[in-house]
Amino acid sequence: MSFRQIAGHRHLLDLIARAASRGTLPPSVIFAGPDGVGKRMTAVALAQLMNCLQRDKFEGLDACGTCAACQRIARGVHADVLMIEPGDTGAIKIDQVRDAIERSAYRPFEGRRRVVIVNDADALNAEAQNALLKTLEEPPAASTFILVSSRADMLLPTVLSRCQRLRFGRLSPADVAEVLMRDHEYSDGDAHAAASLSDGSVGKALEGGSDEFVDARDAATELLDAVATTSDPWRRLGGAKALAGAARGGSDRDELARRLYALSSIIRDLGVLLSRADERCLANTDLRARLERLQRSFDPDRTLRAFSAIDRALAALDRNASPKIVADWLAFQI
Repeated sequence: MSFRQIAGHRHLLDLIARAASRGTLPPSVIFAGPDGVGKRMTAVALAQLMNCLQRDKFEGLDACGTCAACQRIARGVHADVLMIEPGDTGAIKIDQVRDAIERSAYRPFEGRRRVVIVNDADALNAEAQNALLKTLEEPPAASTFILVSSRADMLLPTVLSRCQRLRFGRLSPADVAEVLMRDHEYSDGDAHAAASLSDGSVGKALEGGSDEFVDARDAATELLDAVATTSDPWRRLGGAKALAGAARGGSDRDELARRLYALSSIIRDLGVLLSRADERCLANTDLRARLERLQRSFDPDRTLRAFSAIDRALAALDRNASPKIVADWLAFQI
């Protein structure tokens, strides 16, 4: 996985690549940010860049991804790239850390630089973190330590103070959809439906079935079609029935919440179009034609009221309100 294959984070990836190429990257770093946005892949790509046999092809700013060293790193069998991850107990223990520290003390065996990647570093127990302190403060000359965490603040302050923290943000819906189609064989519609509800995380998009995301978005658009141009109560109640639907698995409450988040995503996109903001911000780009039709019925005030009503509906669900009553109420508020 080279830098050019990682979705999003272009400015940060360029910064990391240039620092690694110039030899100015701090030897102890933390890749911090939400789950499922590419932090671990970036750590592996950085290890490849540092040890690639053909890095000159990309002016030293990326790995080739195809040489023997890059392929061994990708498979996790390169002698100079160590990956530490939580064990069966969910924790990273001191013995794992001591072994990595001992191996990092030696010169690289076959590459330019030894790289130790601690994935889910917040799973390090206190003993393991304390064992790392001296090495993080004064790493061996040819070693780099990368701590990857979605909960970096759970690390000890003494660990945080010894590392440079690099923050990864959420991916755009377009980036999430691209990864789903490229790496997970999603169709265009399924990928955009999942991306719109992913909160910028490929991992979160993959947690739910694509059918659930598609159903949620279809129900949301059906409600909007029903209420957009009419005040007829029966049509609105029909839209509410489509929104509430029936859960495929889990509870009706969870299913309605998923559909409300899909509805919120579409209303947000209407706001983007109405404000003439950058259309690259759209979460549901594949629904562009449908959004433009809805735009004729939604002015900024109505869009804002709808967004607020969805928030109140979600809060009511949290307070155990009936899903049917919540859906019916919302159909008369939008």
